[in-house]
Amino acid sequence: MSADTRPLVEIWTDGGCKPNPGPGGWAAILRFGGHERELAGGEAETTNNRMELTAAIMALEALKKPCRVVLHTDSEYVKNGISRWIHGWVRANWRNAAKEPVKNLDLWQRLLAAARPHEIEWKWVRGHAGEPMNERADALATAARERAAAG
Repeated sequence: MSADTRPLVEIWTDGGCKPNPGPGGWAAILRFGGHERELAGGEAETTNNRMELTAAIMALEALKKPCRVVLHTDSEYVKNGISRWIHGWVRANWRNAAKEPVKNLDLWQRLLAAARPHEIEWKWVRGHAGEPMNERADALATAARERAAAG
């Protein structure tokens, strides 16, 4: 299947903790044609960055075949990591510019694998700025965090 005949899926992701580190939640909304799917989950002890990464991973892993994807995230860490920094990390055997091991290595490797079959446009959106789908993903992630905190 050529890239331009692949289905187009729009995804909005969010994740967070309160406090950071602490209980966290993640969420993703996938839209394909007239269909939408919401995914969410949480962990009792995690970080904001881990939840942001998990949201993107879970969304991409939910896709059943190669797709064209527009993934919206309010995490500059995720967007810059996957679109700019990761290539250097791989070349440097997963070391950052300071020659230290990359944080969240397990999730970065999983995100790279989840992204591989797809043609992805990574879009950064300003969080808490009134963008409806980002606000909805934030509300789902917050609810998941609250469930994780409650045990």
